[in-house]
Amino acid sequence: MSDLDAQIPTTFDPFAEANADNAGAGSKEYVHIRVQQRNGRKSLTTVQGLKKEYSKSKILKDLKKEFCCNGTVVDDSELGQVIQLQGDQRKNVSAFLIQAGIVKKDQIKIHGF
Repeated sequence: MSDLDAQIPTTFDPFAEANADNAGAGSKEYVHIRVQQRNGRKSLTTVQGLKKEYSKSKILKDLKKEFCCNGTVVDDSELGQVIQLQGDQRKNVSAFLIQAGIVKKDQIKIHGF
């Protein structure tokens, strides 16, 4: 019976190393900037992953004033507070966050087409 036990493969988790690396590097949290297509030429930019110590409403107020667009802060059950802006503001928002010292350049992930 010991020969049969040796031939049965054990359960292998291919993502175990990646999960272990992410758990150890918890300081590497990203700010995700995405664009979502609405209808026609209209689009929506979302910013998520900002630290909880920052006031999202104050950041939103400065973003709206700087880029002449409207926006809101939405509470999501999984993602927390998400900033939404009208238009494709991905590059503008990333430059603003870096210049204001809120995040570093290597902590920003820009998604979209």
